[in-house]
Amino acid sequence: MTRYIRYAAVFCALLLVALLVNAARVQVVQSRAYDDNPANRRPVIARYGQPRGNILVAGRPVTGSKDTREQLRYERTYADGPLYAPVTGFASQVYGTSLLEHTEDGVLAGTDPLLSPLALLKDLTRQRAPGGDVVTTLNRAAQRAAYEGLAGRKGAVAAIEPGTGRILALVSAPSYDPALLSGNGADAERAWARLNSDPDKPMLNRAVRQTYPPGSTFKVVTAAAALDAGVVTDVDAPTDSPDPYTLPGTRTRLTNEGDGCEDAPLRDAFEWSCNTVFARLGVRVGAEAMVAAARNFGFNDPGVRVPFAVAPSTFDTTLDKAQLALSSIGQYNTRATPLQMAMVAAAVANRGQVRAPYLVERTVRAGGTTVSTAGPRPVRQAMHPATALRLRELMRDVVREGTGTNAAIPGAIVGGKTGTAQHGLGNSGTPYAWFISWAQGPRQAEPSVAVAVVVEDAAADRGEISGGGDAAPIARAVMRAVLGS
Repeated sequence: MTRYIRYAAVFCALLLVALLVNAARVQVVQSRAYDDNPANRRPVIARYGQPRGNILVAGRPVTGSKDTREQLRYERTYADGPLYAPVTGFASQVYGTSLLEHTEDGVLAGTDPLLSPLALLKDLTRQRAPGGDVVTTLNRAAQRAAYEGLAGRKGAVAAIEPGTGRILALVSAPSYDPALLSGNGADAERAWARLNSDPDKPMLNRAVRQTYPPGSTFKVVTAAAALDAGVVTDVDAPTDSPDPYTLPGTRTRLTNEGDGCEDAPLRDAFEWSCNTVFARLGVRVGAEAMVAAARNFGFNDPGVRVPFAVAPSTFDTTLDKAQLALSSIGQYNTRATPLQMAMVAAAVANRGQVRAPYLVERTVRAGGTTVSTAGPRPVRQAMHPATALRLRELMRDVVREGTGTNAAIPGAIVGGKTGTAQHGLGNSGTPYAWFISWAQGPRQAEPSVAVAVVVEDAAADRGEISGGGDAAPIARAVMRAVLGS
């Protein structure tokens, strides 16, 4: 009898061991497969079972969570959704996440291991830490000034702090309310379909994901290349530039909008944006040096992240002389995001140094303790410091008495460059209005803000749209907001 009891005990022990082995197999070895199985709704239910962390601007949240008391319990909410959509992106129960909601999802959703001091215990118990917060670099007043300045017109604004690379404003218009996509009902489906079919593309982040021909604002890069290469040594000396200028190897004649550009010194050519002078300068600098100069400013860099990806700005690397001439005035295949052109202005303001732009200052736990910080940013020398100081002077002349007078701010030192970029078949499209600038307050030792504005208003009259008329007032409002904060 005792022998049968012993057999039964051994058999039960084997069953227990088999059960434990199977449980370990399911929970450890095959856990990832079960988690990723579309039929398993537990991860989705857990994801929305607690409030999501917030994205903060100037210490205040611009996001929130609403308790729906449904199976997917917490739904994302947004304060001033259209204002901050180019930064926050959306967090949808159906369509996933974008922009900061995507790149910082681990912190916001509470799944980042750094949020918990006992990460291993959390893994074993399958518990989520409370969602952390993401603190942005945005200046609240500058963001609103940029948004209100565009006033519904298609375009974008990017503003950065030259000395650090902190992004102070990032606006794209027209915009949309991310809250429309938060839920999982029919309303979210209709909003998704409507936004994606809208010809104005409100979900496109024009500040970082759209590239434009930069037009005459690119002349800052060409001027820097010419000064660094020694092609120009005196900004007040004649440049031996014909008007009109016949593009090398062609019969195409390049002209200017105004008079007085023939043999104009660099100072006058920059102030009045003479195409012929800068096209010829680009040819004299040469393709290799122009490509290198553009690369030093950030062009042709596919790895820019802020932390979400930025579309690469491009300067063609295989050019004949005629193409080089056009590229040197921001035409042909030259393309740039507004963020890239803000970096160009910032390099001038920061004595030739380009700081990598960034949007997240730090991430914090729900209790407020810091998880991570931005840390030191890489520095790239775009031009010699002496060249940057000369360009500061030239950009100041544009605002004092040139095409950028609408950007002037009483009591502040402001430098700028206008641009009107042609596009479309035979340049038939309404030109894009550009303005890039920097500003230094009366009590500041160095400029504290650099801005790029592009306006692509298809409803505007072709003869009225201009960088100085359309874009410069927006840049001025953003700079004033930063200087006054």
